[in-house]
Amino acid sequence: MIALVDATFHHQDIRRALGHPRTVPPDRLARNLPLVPGNPRLGAGRRIRGLRLSATDVEWQHGDGQEVTGPGEALLMAMTGRVAAVDDLAGPGKATLAQRIR
Repeated sequence: MIALVDATFHHQDIRRALGHPRTVPPDRLARNLPLVPGNPRLGAGRRIRGLRLSATDVEWQHGDGQEVTGPGEALLMAMTGRVAAVDDLAGPGKATLAQRIR
């Protein structure tokens, strides 16, 4: 499953850098999102500790604390350390997440 997650966020890295947005299919997001927080290779655990992440376009939430909301793709990208995704997020925990990414 790490190959699916890895391919998804690296694909989005390229598309975002080129200014060619792509909507990740909801079923792919729903499959990817739960795999990221607990994977130590991705470093998401330290970035999202004490935050509650809630996707606005797919059924997914994770954690407790100040909320960070946004599209599942932006949450995936932020959890994996992509600063460009922070602008697509909202909520009282956004600043904390942004600081941890930078």
